[in-house]
Amino acid sequence: MYRRLATAVTTPALVLAGVLGTATAADAAPADKPQVLASWTQTSASSHNAWAAARANQSAWSAYQFDWSTDYCSTSPDNPFGFPFSTACARHDFGYRNYKAAGTFSANKERIDSAFYEDLKRVCNGYSGATKTACNSTAWTYYQAVKVFG
Repeated sequence: MYRRLATAVTTPALVLAGVLGTATAADAAPADKPQVLASWTQTSASSHNAWAAARANQSAWSAYQFDWSTDYCSTSPDNPFGFPFSTACARHDFGYRNYKAAGTFSANKERIDSAFYEDLKRVCNGYSGATKTACNSTAWTYYQAVKVFG
């Protein structure tokens, strides 16, 4: 009797453990998630463009479980003096949030902040003369703010 009872209890428990183990493995992000994250948080224009394309098609990247949420430029204006900095702020948020979730934020903060500054300068490159100078000055201020307070 004891053997039958033990088998009756053990078998469903093993099946349940197998199902839960499989579900956990299926819910895990792909192994190359750190490499993809790194490729989207570099200072280059190609890195920015790859991130922007992925952001526009987030569902294609759902298995990676990235945090795409953003508050843009936080408490600073998203478009100071008319300069459209909101996309740069969104990519900066992406880097911060995903590296914090991965537990590797401090090792990557400086690069994420530098990528932010490069993104801002690319915005400013669309201007000329005094407007470009004003944009670059604003970009420098935003960069210093995240470098110190981010």
